[in-house]
Amino acid sequence: MACDSPREPLLSGSSIPNPRMSSVATAQKRRVLRRARSAPQASLAPPAPAGKDSDPVPLAESIFGKLHPSIKQVAVYLAIYLGLGTLSFYFVKDDFIGKKTNNLLDALYFCVVTMTTVGYGDLVPNSSAAKLLACLFVFTGMALVALIMSKAADYLAEKQEILLLKAMHRDSIGPSEVRKEAGTKKAKYKCLLAAGIIGVLMAIGTIFLHRVENLGLVDSFYCVCSTVTTLGYGDKSFSTSGGRLFAVVWIILSTLGLAQLFFYVAEVFTESRQRELVNWVLARKMTAVDLEAADIDSDGHVGCAEFVLYKLKEMGKITQDDIMVVTEEFEGLDVDQSGSITACDLVLAQPNEANK
Repeated sequence: MACDSPREPLLSGSSIPNPRMSSVATAQKRRVLRRARSAPQASLAPPAPAGKDSDPVPLAESIFGKLHPSIKQVAVYLAIYLGLGTLSFYFVKDDFIGKKTNNLLDALYFCVVTMTTVGYGDLVPNSSAAKLLACLFVFTGMALVALIMSKAADYLAEKQEILLLKAMHRDSIGPSEVRKEAGTKKAKYKCLLAAGIIGVLMAIGTIFLHRVENLGLVDSFYCVCSTVTTLGYGDKSFSTSGGRLFAVVWIILSTLGLAQLFFYVAEVFTESRQRELVNWVLARKMTAVDLEAADIDSDGHVGCAEFVLYKLKEMGKITQDDIMVVTEEFEGLDVDQSGSITACDLVLAQPNEANK
């Protein structure tokens, strides 16, 4: 490619003969802007194979289907934490006082109670070594809980929200409408799903404590509430071998579920405030001051791109720093400083990538 040749458009037939863009070309440009998508969003929905009628919306077969790599990573970290914690507390088992059942099970149970910061008090360290181990594992456990919340719980909720939406609407809407509504009400659906999960877990815990630990219904519900909120008074807890084996799994799921629910509730309120701001910005009338602020190149005219950038800044979607970063990247690619990027500019600016 000769880089000293006259500048040509990237696509043939898209050149404009006169310097002033026609109204038809302007409308086409606006349509292109409306159709614009970012690369990460486009990569989420790969095209369907040719000749096959497939739903472009990725549907989850089940929660226990093929696991995402991030879920596997979290599972490995959790297994390492529980394994090391159980062995460590098992070696100092004689340095604990309280209600004991099986030494190995008690060590695993104490590790889970420490990680989730429940701290019933039915098993407590009684030596310097055991206390230092508890201090170490409570901080690493809290960090692990934060990691699980950000990856595992969020992924499972997002994996099922499309199925929930399709079940609510049956076949009344198409795949594109499903994606659109799932995007606008994403936090709401995740909040409802998390609330349903924590409700089921609390019911299971109450029934188990009533049937296996022989607690009254009120005491069982009281113990469940003090556990999922990590309050852990310690007057009611899991005291049998079967109860502690059940608690190892149930405490992790219930405490993480409630924490994720609170996070989703906060996200719902945040998105609601953001939508109110967007609606206010779109409904507000433009003034001469706004027109001057939106005129980035100070030529006395506000183009479509300038107007979009100004509105996005008002909505809080982007900042001036974001624009400056992108502008610097544009200037780096615009080798001849002509104000536009061509294939020739890409060859000069990125010689190694272009030759691959």
